[in-house]
Amino acid sequence: MFIHGNASDSVYWEEVMAALPAGFRAIAPDLRGYGQTEDLLIDATRGVMDWVDDLLALLEALNIDRYHVVGHSLGGAVIWGLLAQDAPRILSVTLAAPGSPFGFGGTRDAEGNPTTPDFAGSGGGTVNPDFPARIARHDTSGEAGSPRDIINRFYWHPPFRSDREEALLEGLLREKTGPERYPGDFTASEHWPGMAPGVHGPINALSPKYVGNTVERLLAQTHKPPVLWVRGDSDQIVSDQSLFELGMLGLLGAVPGYPGQDAYPPQPMVSQTRHVLEKYGPYREVVFEGVGHTPYIEKPEAFMQEFTAHLERATQEVSL
Repeated sequence: MFIHGNASDSVYWEEVMAALPAGFRAIAPDLRGYGQTEDLLIDATRGVMDWVDDLLALLEALNIDRYHVVGHSLGGAVIWGLLAQDAPRILSVTLAAPGSPFGFGGTRDAEGNPTTPDFAGSGGGTVNPDFPARIARHDTSGEAGSPRDIINRFYWHPPFRSDREEALLEGLLREKTGPERYPGDFTASEHWPGMAPGVHGPINALSPKYVGNTVERLLAQTHKPPVLWVRGDSDQIVSDQSLFELGMLGLLGAVPGYPGQDAYPPQPMVSQTRHVLEKYGPYREVVFEGVGHTPYIEKPEAFMQEFTAHLERATQEVSL
């Protein structure tokens, strides 16, 4: 089961699905709020659990008992919740540039401690409103700040361009937008940068305010399926210096009023994932050089080599 990231949909997994070895069945749903799903709202106060419940319902409808799961970016963040909820049925986990298990924004160290009491700097208010507005009007231009421009500057490492750019752009543009959808609402905060999470939409669902005890729950599982973690060394979205996270943007002078690195350090997203996986147990980290946020599209052959070997190892362990 393949789980896509934010500002994308299941189309992003098509090439990997087509390249799977014989004997595997590939399923790639559109998450709630994305792609061709019906327009159901996301209750962000449940963290990623609306998506987890939807995926479990899909598996039940298809009579699937055990499965391998693969997630990219937001999809990786959903997998943290899926592992905490359904680990005994999962055969293996593959994470491609996953979101931090502690959420996106608002935490200060590898242990995921909050930067402020109200998790200011995370949630729907952190998204540049121009981007969802461009999605809403189906902007297919290549001008600065357009969805096409964001894909080619941040989804992968320039000068890479996908030969499926039009299909991938259309997948991005199918995301549902609005105050209760993407990016969601926000509340005022007395802490820098002046906004804290609201209660609607996918970006609020990724706030550490609502992730809750996900890490504690997944570490408490007795069955721990093996994890393959693949990322690019030039990822600017999920990084210890993410250009989409306000602590880093403040440090660079891009957000006014920055209180300094001691008060609001950049979120160390990669370090947080490594910290949790080292406590978790069976995992392997693979880093591709010169690759950005979407390693399975930028380096498909190298990704498939690692991925299929991971599937084979996990399948052999189950058969034993």
